[in-house]
Amino acid sequence: MVGSLDFSALRDLFSILLLQVSMWGSDSFLVIGPSEPIVAMLGTDTVLPCRVSPAMNVESMELRWFRSQFSEAVYVYKDGMEQVGEQLVDFKGRAELVKDYITEGRVAVRIYGLRISDNGIYKCFFQKGSDYEEATLELKVIGLGSGPRVFMVGPEDKGIRLTCTGKGWFPQPEVQWTDARGEKIPSLSEDENQDDDGLFQIEASLIVRDSSKTEVSCSMKNPFFGREQVETISIPESFFPRTSPWKGAFAGTFFILGIFLGAVVFLAWKERQEKKRLREVQKEKEKESEAKELLKKELDWRKEKFKAVAVTLDPDSAHRNLTISENKKQVFLTGNVPQHCDASVYQGQEESEAVFSVLGQNSFQTGRHYWEVEVNIGTDAGPETKWAVGVCSDSARRNGWFVEIPENGFWVLTYKEGDLKVPTSSESLSLRQHPQRIGVFLDWKDGDLSFYNMVDGSHIFSFTKVTLCKTLCPYFSLQGAGTSVTICSTSDDTENCPYSSPNTSVTHLRSGDMGVPREANPLLSA
Repeated sequence: MVGSLDFSALRDLFSILLLQVSMWGSDSFLVIGPSEPIVAMLGTDTVLPCRVSPAMNVESMELRWFRSQFSEAVYVYKDGMEQVGEQLVDFKGRAELVKDYITEGRVAVRIYGLRISDNGIYKCFFQKGSDYEEATLELKVIGLGSGPRVFMVGPEDKGIRLTCTGKGWFPQPEVQWTDARGEKIPSLSEDENQDDDGLFQIEASLIVRDSSKTEVSCSMKNPFFGREQVETISIPESFFPRTSPWKGAFAGTFFILGIFLGAVVFLAWKERQEKKRLREVQKEKEKESEAKELLKKELDWRKEKFKAVAVTLDPDSAHRNLTISENKKQVFLTGNVPQHCDASVYQGQEESEAVFSVLGQNSFQTGRHYWEVEVNIGTDAGPETKWAVGVCSDSARRNGWFVEIPENGFWVLTYKEGDLKVPTSSESLSLRQHPQRIGVFLDWKDGDLSFYNMVDGSHIFSFTKVTLCKTLCPYFSLQGAGTSVTICSTSDDTENCPYSSPNTSVTHLRSGDMGVPREANPLLSA
C-alpha cells in the first residue's frame, strides 16, 4: 500500500515538472499581481507590483498599468522606454517604473503623493509579440483624520445632547458610542460629507437621558486599517435637567403665545415671499431676453466673419460599413453592422474596426470657416448609439481601433449614452435641449474650434488656444441603428438639410442652463 502511494506521488511530481519544462520552451507566460489589496496612507508613496511566470526578461515587452479602461494609462513602457503620450494627466510626473529586477520578470509602478482619486482597481498588462496577459490589483488609499472630538451641547429632550466630530478621514470611518462599562449606545443621528479632496467630515449626535451614565466615549475606526481613535467626556450629574412643578403651566402659556406669534409671522412672511417671487420672475424674464439677444448677436457676428463652406463627404475616406448619399451630403450606417463595439473587445486586434468614420472633401490650413450639420439618431436609439462631429488632422490614424482625442489629432463633440461630451472632460455638457442642428466654427489663426446650437443660437463648447500646424478636415463618425449625419446649407432655413426627416426622433439631454461657458483647454497639435 505504501509503495503504491509513493509511486502516485512520484508520477504527479513528474507531470508538474514536465508542464514547467514545456512552458519554459515556449513564449507563453502568466502575469501575477498581489493576491491582497495594497493599503497605503494618503499623501505617501506606494508601488503596484506585477511579475511574470515563468521568470523571464521583460525588457522587450510592452508593459502597461491602467485603470478600468485600457486607454486610461497610469504608466506605459514600450520599445525600452516610457511612453508619456498615452498617460493620464493625473499621473504625469507622479508615476515611474521600478525595474531593478526587470530581467527576472519582476517590475512595479511607483506612484508618488497618493490622492483619494488613486483609490480603486488597477490592471497590469504585459505583451510579447501576439501573446499578452494581464492581472488585477486593488489599491486602498486611507486617511486617518483628526478626532474624534466630543462636545456637550446642552440640555435637550429630558437629557444632555453630545456631539462627536471628526474630519480628514477616508474612507468613511465607523462611529461608535459606549458608556463606562463598554456597552454600545446607538447614535441619534450621523451626518457626513466630503470636501473638495474627497475626505470625509463626520458629526454624530447622542442624547443621554440616564444620569448614571456620567462617562461616555466616542470612537472612530478606519474599516480597512482597523486603527481606532477614542475620546471620553464626563457629564456632571448636576447638568441633567430637573422637573419643576411650574413647568407645565409655563409650557401651556408659551405654547398659546407661540401659536399666535407664529401665525402673525407666517402671514407677514407669506406676503414678503409673494412679492419676492414676482420680482424674481420679472428679473428672470429680463435676463432671459438679454441672454437671447447676446447669443443672437454673437452668432450673427460669427456668421458674418466666418466663411460658409459647402462641405461634401469624401467616399474614399468612408468606412466600409457607411453609405454616402449621391449628393455626398448625407452618411448613414449600412444594415447588419455589429452595434456593441467596445474598446476592450478590440484590444490588440488592429484588423477589427470599432469606429465608423468619414472625412469631408474640404481641407483647411488658414482662415475662418464654418459649416452646419444635423445628426439624427433614429427611433431605436440605445446604449450603443454614438456619434462625433468636428475636425481631425489629415494625418490622423483612422484604421483599426482608435480614440477620438486631441492627442490623436481629433477635436470633436461626441454623443454617447444620451449625453453630449468632449474628450477633454469626463463630465457631460449640461444643455437645455439636445442640439438638432450644430454649427462648427473653425478659426485657424486664433486656434479656436467652437460648436453652436444653430436653432436657438446657444453656445455648446469651444476648444481654445489650439496650436494648429497641419491640414484639418471635417470629421464625422456614427454608430447605432438608424443613426445618420446630414450636412446642411449654411442659410438660416432649417429646411435646407437634404434628406432630413421631420419625423426623426431626437433624444433630449438633461435640463440645465441655456448656455455653457466656454472652456479653455490647451490641446496638443494634430
